[in-house]
This record gives sequence, C-alpha cells and structure tokens, in this order.
Amino acid sequence: MGQLTALTQEVLAAILKSIDEGIHVVNTEGKTIFYNEVAAKHDGMEIKEVLGKHLLAAFPSLTEESSTLLKVVETGKPIFNQTQVYVNVHGTRIDTINTTLPIFVNKEIIGAVEIAKDYSRMKLLAERLLDLQKGLKKGSRKRVKKQVNYTLNDLKTVNASFLNMKDEARKLAKSDSPILVYGESGTGKELFVQGIHHESLRATGPFIAQNCAAIPETLLESILFGTAKGSYTGAVERKGLFELADGGTLFLDELHAMPIELQAKLLRVLEDGIIRRVGGAENIVVNVRVIAAVNIHPGKALKEQKLRSDLYYRLNVFTFSLIPLRERKEDILFLSDYFISLFNKQLQKNIQGIEKNVEAFFGDYYWPGNVRELKHTIEYMMNVCEKEWLGIEDLPVMLKQQLAPVRDKHQESESLSLRKNMEKLEKALILNAMEQTEGNINQAAKLLEIPRQTLQYKLKKIST
Repeated sequence: MGQLTALTQEVLAAILKSIDEGIHVVNTEGKTIFYNEVAAKHDGMEIKEVLGKHLLAAFPSLTEESSTLLKVVETGKPIFNQTQVYVNVHGTRIDTINTTLPIFVNKEIIGAVEIAKDYSRMKLLAERLLDLQKGLKKGSRKRVKKQVNYTLNDLKTVNASFLNMKDEARKLAKSDSPILVYGESGTGKELFVQGIHHESLRATGPFIAQNCAAIPETLLESILFGTAKGSYTGAVERKGLFELADGGTLFLDELHAMPIELQAKLLRVLEDGIIRRVGGAENIVVNVRVIAAVNIHPGKALKEQKLRSDLYYRLNVFTFSLIPLRERKEDILFLSDYFISLFNKQLQKNIQGIEKNVEAFFGDYYWPGNVRELKHTIEYMMNVCEKEWLGIEDLPVMLKQQLAPVRDKHQESESLSLRKNMEKLEKALILNAMEQTEGNINQAAKLLEIPRQTLQYKLKKIST
C-alpha cells in the first residue's frame, strides 16, 4: 500500500510538472509542498528557494491578508481570476492572475493549490500602450490628428454599392451616435472607421483603437476604464482608454470577444457617458463616440451569446456592412492595378499589369482574406516577378494550390454548357460539309438540310 501511495504521488507530481501553468501548493501551515518549474519561471525564483519554505519567507512583500494562498487556507473558499502583484526575494516585481482552490480530504482542509498565469509582460505592454496614448493626447493638436492615417478616400473602390456606403458614412460621420461595423477580416474595417472619424466633428480629437481579442479578459477592463490607486496590490492611478479618448473616438474592434459582463459596463457608459475606474468610487464624465466592429455576422454573435442584445441595439443606431471582395468583382482588377502602381514606386519596378490567365484566376478565386489578401498577393508577386507582366508562375504557393480546382471548375462548366457545345458541333458540321463539297454552298446546304441563305449567314458568323 505504501508503494502504491508513493507511486501515485510520483505520477501526480509528474503530471503537475508537465502542466503549462504555474502550480503552487501550500499546506495549512503555509509551507510550500509543491512548486513546478512554470511557477518558478513566473516568479523569477528557483524551485529550491520556495519548496519547503513558508510562503511569506519566499515572498516577503506578501502578507496573510494579501496572499491568495494563505487566504484560501484560512477561509476554505476558492478565489477565481484574482490579480496579484508581489515582489520576490530578489526584489523583482511579479504580476499574475491566480485561481486558488482549497484542498479537502475527508471534508478537512489540508492546504491550497494556486494556478497562476503570468501577465507581467502583457500588463507591461498594455501599460506602455496607455502611456503612449496619454502622451499623444498631451501633444499638440497637429500631433493628435496624425493618429488617423486614413480617410474614406483611401478606401479604393469602383463598386456602386460601396461608393454609396462611403457617401452615407460621410453624412453620418457628423453625428455623435454610436456605430456598429460588420465586415470579414481584411475588408478594411479600421480604415473605414478612421475615415468616419476624419469626416466627423471630432476630427481634431484623439482616435484610439483597441482590439478586444488582443488583451486578456482580466486586463481589458482596466485598459478601458483605468485603475484607481490601491485597487489591487501594486495598482497605480491610471487613466483608461475612455478617458484618453475624451473628445474623440474610441474604436473597439472584435467587440464579440469582449466578456459579456464587461459588455454590460460598456452599455452603461453608452447610456450615461460616465465611467468608474477599476477599484475606484469616483464617477468620471467622458465625451467619447464609440464605434464598434465585429468580424462575424451580428445575428450569429447574438445567437451564440457572444454579444449582448441590449448592447447590440444600443450600438445599432448606424450600421455598416462592408462588402467582401468576392462580391464586388469589378474591384479585383481595379485594386490589382492600384497595388501594382503602389509597389512599382516602392520597389522601383515597372510592372505593366497581370496576364490574362491571372486575371481569370483572380476573378474566380474566393479571396477569404479580402482586400488585405489581394494586396499581400500583389506585393509577393511584384517581389518575385522578373518580367513586365505578373504571371501564374509568380503566384504565392498557397494560391498556386488553388489553380487546379479553378481549372477543373472551368472544364466542368464548359463541358456542361449546352450553348457552347452546340456552337462547336454546328461549326464542325458546317466546315465538314464545305470540305466535302469543295466549297460549294448549294451542295453543302443540301448536305446540312438547311436553306442556302442560312448557311451563308452561319459561314459569315464563323469567319468573323
């Protein structure tokens, strides 16, 4: 039995060591009884510096009140996704998000286990972003305007529906009402939104963009609303994006990636224009126009409960649905020529255009990455092309793999085309009859059993 217990402990230890998250276990006395390599890496420590030692000895900046492990040992209640900032024995500041659970055996608590994720680097990057935005806002008016790099004129198109959408965007830009933009990846959502900001009465104010999927859920709230001093261990007073965007536009991309609970707070800001920093009690009034974007259909986002219905209807005052490239065929060659001209200047080349077979392929290709994919495709081809015209051989490898299905589709559609096959058969019969009669139209017409005048008409059509 003792051997089995030892084996079980050994297997358990091996499993815990292999987990790609920090695992820290203490007993009821606060001594560490398990500490894996990931946790040690997060904490900037060696395993031997922590294992077997009391938690407060290894991390002297913590106290019995601030340590999530010691708190769970004392209360027996779990703590989920708790931000914790502390300093290790080497004086290095550590920032983690912890889930801490009590360990019970026969209904008696014997310790606590903490699963930690290292957000020190992520938080540092997020704070640098905020500092950068803050610095931009403090700069001159001219500098603030440079935050918008694009206007609606930069959204190139000859598609009538898209041109009408741009005209509508110019009109609605003057309003302060929120906007919801739907578009597949690569359709130019941020470019479109920047264009709206540029046309708005807020054009001289800040434009701040934040992708909701790029920041961990636990940090997104503090990024948006800021933090109050002491809201958690080590927290400093810091403005969020709403305050930094005051007087301007805040663009929230991939809104459906925002946690549902946070969407409720966003709705309240849209309703009353008041925010409250994380951990703070003061109400702060902000004057911000919110433009949100999703890359899945709003109906699908609602059905899958990725988007709150009340938030959707609040944002849905003005809605734009950006047309995918495959649905505006006329833009494919138009944009190809535009990008060729652009890269000719950048690469100092003199490419004249694309060959006919490439044109045909571009017209049939699905373009899942939309305009962004087309631009990158042209850029690649321009770099490798050694002729004056971009050819099939210059296509990226991934697109070359799509050539066979497109060709097969053409062959299949041609073989099933009744009109084309009838034309081919008719032409072959007429030429055969003319050959047999050595060009005698009267005799050929008799062979074909059609009037002479009809044959003359068809011969004329074949020769043109």
